[in-house]
Amino acid sequence: MRKEAWFGISILIAIVLALVVFMPAPADITNGHLGLLMLALIVVTIMLGFPTAFTLMGMGVIFTLFAYRGMGPKLAIEQTLDLMVLRTYAVMTNDVLIAVPLFIFMGYLVERANLIEKLFKSLHLVMARIPGSLAVATVITCAVFATATGIVGAVVTLMGLLALPAMLKSGYDIKLSAGVITAGGCLGIMIPPSVLLIVYGAVAGVSVVKLYAAAFFPGIMLAGMYVLYIILVAKIKPAWAPPLPEEERRIPLPEFATRIKDSISNKALPGLARALKGDRNRDIPASVILKQLFITLIPAILFICAVGLSYKLSVTSTATQSTELMELGSLDAPSTIQYAGSLQEPEGAGLAEPPGGLAEPPGSLQAEPPGGIAEPPGATAPVTQNNAAAPANAPVAEKPSVSPVFWIVFAVGLVLIIAFYAWFTFARLEIFKMLLASFFPLAIMILAVLGSIVFGFATPSEAAAMGAFGGILLALCYRRLNMPMLKESVYLAARTSAMVCWLFVGSSIFSAAFALLGGQEIINNWVVSMDLTPVEFMILAQIVIFLLGWPLEWTEIIVIFMPIFLPLLAHYNIDPLFFGILVALNLQTAFLSPPVAMSAFYLKGVAPPHVTLNQIFLGMLPFMGIQILALILLYLFPKIGLWLPEVLY
Repeated sequence: MRKEAWFGISILIAIVLALVVFMPAPADITNGHLGLLMLALIVVTIMLGFPTAFTLMGMGVIFTLFAYRGMGPKLAIEQTLDLMVLRTYAVMTNDVLIAVPLFIFMGYLVERANLIEKLFKSLHLVMARIPGSLAVATVITCAVFATATGIVGAVVTLMGLLALPAMLKSGYDIKLSAGVITAGGCLGIMIPPSVLLIVYGAVAGVSVVKLYAAAFFPGIMLAGMYVLYIILVAKIKPAWAPPLPEEERRIPLPEFATRIKDSISNKALPGLARALKGDRNRDIPASVILKQLFITLIPAILFICAVGLSYKLSVTSTATQSTELMELGSLDAPSTIQYAGSLQEPEGAGLAEPPGGLAEPPGSLQAEPPGGIAEPPGATAPVTQNNAAAPANAPVAEKPSVSPVFWIVFAVGLVLIIAFYAWFTFARLEIFKMLLASFFPLAIMILAVLGSIVFGFATPSEAAAMGAFGGILLALCYRRLNMPMLKESVYLAARTSAMVCWLFVGSSIFSAAFALLGGQEIINNWVVSMDLTPVEFMILAQIVIFLLGWPLEWTEIIVIFMPIFLPLLAHYNIDPLFFGILVALNLQTAFLSPPVAMSAFYLKGVAPPHVTLNQIFLGMLPFMGIQILALILLYLFPKIGLWLPEVLY
């Protein structure tokens, strides 16, 4: 028998033995003990392979009948059926869940648009000079594609077909290659738009918008830690991640680029600009040169647009502030007259008059309040008020200042753009065109979806609908949209959405039965009696969730065990938003920890025969350690997750 099977059986035996040892005698069993028994049995039945959603519903119905058994059989059945109907209706009316099928549909469309191969190849060429470039490109591709799809199985399977043979062919270590693909594929459950965060938000009653904002930087941090680990491994053990041969870094140039490179310059911008004039381009159509020149100038155009927008916003904000100051001094309303005349004018006079003489302030203090009321509406004596009113307002309105930070950022950006074009050869132009065709469409769609959610332009459901439409447009642009592909995407999205929604129905019935039996109260009293500090409770909760990730998937953990932890957060004064981000980061391990490490089985299904499951598990262990380290960093520095939602909301 395989080691994984022995491991699973040992966990089952441990749970059964714990039930036998800790459960009281049959005569002393209360409803609360029945609730704990239900909780243990659900783990056993899920590990035995029973469908999770229907097992939850079945357990909930059976133990609800136990809870109502004192009312008589007829009333107990009626109460149980009423509970099922009410909990199912509550799930059906949950608006947050509307986003789930739309995001899943968007993911399947993007997956079938065949972008991942172009994305991986272009990123591989961009990262060619970085140690462990193939593995680094794999992690970045997984992060981008997982963000666009949010479907772990799809990302791991596609990268297993695409990146694993390339890494093995280049001499990469099998364990490192497997760990990179499995860990990178799991980033989709952390980086928004994530279905996990939607499910947690629905369970915990936390805003999905804030969860998306809070999860953004921790997800980027985790991907960055993966990349750093790969580079360190490639530096310390070059045999595990050998550099790419020079011939694989070469990019075939089109004919026009080869001619310009040989006759004018290897740099794209000066070469194309000089090819527009003279007879050196007589064999190259001017339309081709103009098109390539426009593509070359795209970074400069984006930089100019960003600078212009930033400058306009800076000037607008300054002008708005000065307008607000002038409005405070205006005398349009009677209530403003008294405020401006009695409080503002003497202060303005006190600041402006001393250079004019020593006799003015007393006169202004005695005469200005009445004058301040009468003179501005007439607007006939600007000269007499020139020493007091005009210098205070005119410079602010006429010469809006721009922050020095803007000019510093502008100077740095200008230097970087100049350096970029000095480095931008025709070979890099071809890589840039590959990125334009693969990376930027995905990036624009992701930024449009996330930006509309985070900045409040759309609800998650509306943004999900926009993302699904964007997925259709991407598939259409890449000529992959056809009726069989669309039908398959709709079918897969409907099947996955049905699984998630049935899980919600089952967990809702299960949680109601658990609370009805008093199991929640027993756990709450037990945890409170331990007299833990908030730090100790957080550590205990994360350890429990980490251990639950061994036998269970994230869906079961969220829908079954989160309702147990959530009532305790108020007692320890813990923010459910921050707790949710910690849980999402912790649940990365649910896909990497045996025996139910689904990423390993996804990869094994498409890996060559000589790649064993044990090698995949060993390759995942360092990345599990990185996830735990990221969890500790997020707990020690909570602003990593909370800064963005605090700034935006």
